[in-house]
Amino acid sequence: MVMLAKLGQPRAMHVNCKPSESNQAPAEAAGAVLGQFVTETFEYDGGRQVTVYVPPNPLEAIVFAADGQRISKWGRLLEKADVPSTMIAGVHGLTDETLRLHEYSPGFEPKRFAAHEKFFVEDVRRWMQSRLGIAPPAERTAVFGVSAGGELALALGLRHPHVYGAVFSISPGGGYKPPDVMPSPLPRTYLVAGKQEPFFLQNARRWADALRDAGGDVVMNERTGSHGGAFWREEFPLMVAWAFRR
Repeated sequence: MVMLAKLGQPRAMHVNCKPSESNQAPAEAAGAVLGQFVTETFEYDGGRQVTVYVPPNPLEAIVFAADGQRISKWGRLLEKADVPSTMIAGVHGLTDETLRLHEYSPGFEPKRFAAHEKFFVEDVRRWMQSRLGIAPPAERTAVFGVSAGGELALALGLRHPHVYGAVFSISPGGGYKPPDVMPSPLPRTYLVAGKQEPFFLQNARRWADALRDAGGDVVMNERTGSHGGAFWREEFPLMVAWAFRR
C-alpha cells in the first residue's frame, strides 16, 4: 500500500469540509457510500462546480474525471471493489453537447478548449492542494472520461504526462485523433469500448494501436454493450486497480 500521506502530503488524510459545502452523498447515492462528497463552485465560465468523492480510508490515489456531476458518484463502486483507496475529483461538464465537445476536444474551438484545460489541470489541482492538502505524484494520478470526456482524458494525458501518469478512456469520441508524432513520455493508458457501439470501438482501437506503436503501455478491452451501457461503470474499478495496485 502506498498512502499519499507517506508521499509528503500529511493533510491528505484529514479532509475538513466548510459548513457551506455539501459533505453528503448526492441523493442518488444516499445511504450507499461510506465516504464524503465535497462540492465547490469556481468562478470559471460563470460558475462551474467540482464534486470530490473522499474515500473513508487513507488516500492512495486520485482520479480527475470529466463530467464530474455523474462520475464522482461512482465512488460507491470503488468502495465495493478490492482497489486502493482512491479519491475522485469530478469536474462538472456542460449539458449542451456542442459546447461540451468544444471544451473536451482540442480541434473544434481551441480557445475554449485551452480555457477549460487550464481550469481542469491548473485551477482544480491548485484548489485540491490548498483546500484539501492533496498533491499526489503523477504515478498516483489518473485522468478519466467517457465518450467526449474520453477524448479529453486522452488529450490531457498526452499534453500533461507529468501530471497524469495514467489515462482512463471509455468509448472515446472521434473528434480528437492520435497525432502523427506522439509526445514523450506517454502516460499509461487504459481504453475500453462496447461491441455494440462500432463508431466508439473503432476510435478506441485507433488510439490503442497508435499508442502501442509509439511504445506506450496500453490496455484495450472490448466489452459487450452499447454507448452508456453498464460496462462503463463495471470497468471503472478495473481501471483503478490496474493503475494503482502497485
